[in-house]
Amino acid sequence: MIIRSPAAMSRRTVLETAGLGGMAALASPLNRAHAATPAGAIRLAPAPATTALLGTGRLRTRVWAYNGSVPGPVLRLRQGHLFQSVVRNGLAEATTVHWHGIRLPNAMDGVPGLTQKAIPPGGQFLYAFTPPDAGTFWYHPHADSARQIGHGLSGALIVEEPHPPAIDQDLLWVLQDWSLEGNGQLLPGFDSFMQAAMAGRLGGLVTINGRVPTPVAVQAGARVRLRLINACLARIMALRFTGHRPRVIALDGQPVPHPFEPAGGRLLLGPAQRAEVILDASGEPGQRYAVIDDFYGPKLTYRLAEIAYAPARATGGHAADAPLVLPANPVPAPDLHDPIAHTLTIVGGMMGGMGSGQRHIWGIESGGRMDHRMAPAFTIPRGRTCLITLRNHTAWWHPMHLHGFSFHVLSRNGIPEPHPHCRDTVLLAPRDTVQFAFVADNPGLWMFHCHVIEHQENGLMMVIRVA
Repeated sequence: MIIRSPAAMSRRTVLETAGLGGMAALASPLNRAHAATPAGAIRLAPAPATTALLGTGRLRTRVWAYNGSVPGPVLRLRQGHLFQSVVRNGLAEATTVHWHGIRLPNAMDGVPGLTQKAIPPGGQFLYAFTPPDAGTFWYHPHADSARQIGHGLSGALIVEEPHPPAIDQDLLWVLQDWSLEGNGQLLPGFDSFMQAAMAGRLGGLVTINGRVPTPVAVQAGARVRLRLINACLARIMALRFTGHRPRVIALDGQPVPHPFEPAGGRLLLGPAQRAEVILDASGEPGQRYAVIDDFYGPKLTYRLAEIAYAPARATGGHAADAPLVLPANPVPAPDLHDPIAHTLTIVGGMMGGMGSGQRHIWGIESGGRMDHRMAPAFTIPRGRTCLITLRNHTAWWHPMHLHGFSFHVLSRNGIPEPHPHCRDTVLLAPRDTVQFAFVADNPGLWMFHCHVIEHQENGLMMVIRVA
């Protein structure tokens, strides 16, 4: 299901009337049954449901879903236009919605205890914001995240460009993995210490758009825009498109200035990361080509999907010669001449040496201290550039996500980034050091955390204040 957000106001009206003060007013929860829903607001209802993860006619799995579907409905927004959504909680526990990757007002960020009160069972909340950036984003809970995302609560959010590029086919893959029992139901254990101390919960079933993958039909000669969202709790993917040369045109919703082929043809995608690639369908009519995930080595390599070519070539209207570069989003460029600099160190994990007496498995050290409270670790003056040196002193991979901003990735292990780009979630290998920078132009209290959700829930998070 696709839900399009109507343009309730012009861009100028939104910018003039829905600043921080206006958005604070819009943030009030709708806690009365008779409260009016704004015209054009999208309704989202997280609640128990069943779904056919294994395919039509197979055992149905009990899940939690937005509007009864896994993943939730595809929300298509317009860049620079007001979006409003009333979220009514049909779960037996509190929830929120985090609009992952959107640069929005702090009151709309969906972090319970930090930016809003959690939505109680039967309660509802009005989210409202104007997306400044076009691209591929997603939404998910930020309360009891491992259980709620792990039960299926996630969905794609596409902010459309005013002038989309010329393509023949626009495909969306929301990637999720599941741990199922023999009866097709979810295995319990979203709070496993062993999983949290190592790589996180890895499911044995991987789905695309909530189903066991079926062949993806294309026509030879067509140009395909493929949007990929890794909505897994912990699974990292390294995708190879056999017989094709994918070119990356956007990462985490932000266009890359110079499209590029991933190193070795292997597209790395950590939890919460997104990528948009162009696939020129250069295969032979009638043939099939595998999409392989080999991140975890030869013994755990599997075929994620197949690209199935129609018997005939595409005729007319194909976009193979159109430019690949997407229009840039208005992400401010950092000033690296005099930044506010901070060094953060990821510690912990199995055999990670957190020390005796620690209540948490993971942590982030900042300035020689580590604080797991929701109090800010440090404050960045509004408008200044912040330069972060992030060191992974653990034996595990970590996709690190910053709320409220897109940052410029500058270097990895002292080597300048070969393909300069912005993103909101950066993947660190064991012992990696990454430098990134952003302009602190969005005031509020913002989470910075690992998106292996069990890591975040067991201490791998901190709060940064912009004021």
